[in-house]
Amino acid sequence: MKVFVGGIAAAFLGFIGIFVFMGPFLNLLAGAIPLMLLAGGAMAAYLGYDEVKEKLPFSKKAEETTPSYASTDTKYKEEAEKYKKEVDRLKEELEKAKASS
Repeated sequence: MKVFVGGIAAAFLGFIGIFVFMGPFLNLLAGAIPLMLLAGGAMAAYLGYDEVKEKLPFSKKAEETTPSYASTDTKYKEEAEKYKKEVDRLKEELEKAKASS
């Protein structure tokens, strides 16, 4: 209840303060609007840069037709074979441990 009453009082004082200090409030608002526009425009330009870069006809991404998966595919196959051998080795060790128990 105390927080609610304090919030109402703060909102009321803020509302009155805007009318009492209308001139400085408008000056602050007038200075903040160009700053927000500048920051928002810079952020939009930064985020749109990749999209524009992809649409350029001479970009590297436009020159690539299809990516080559052959080297990646062989790498994964070799890794899978390595893990299969490791599993077989561990199974043999487990069987030896069970046999000796």
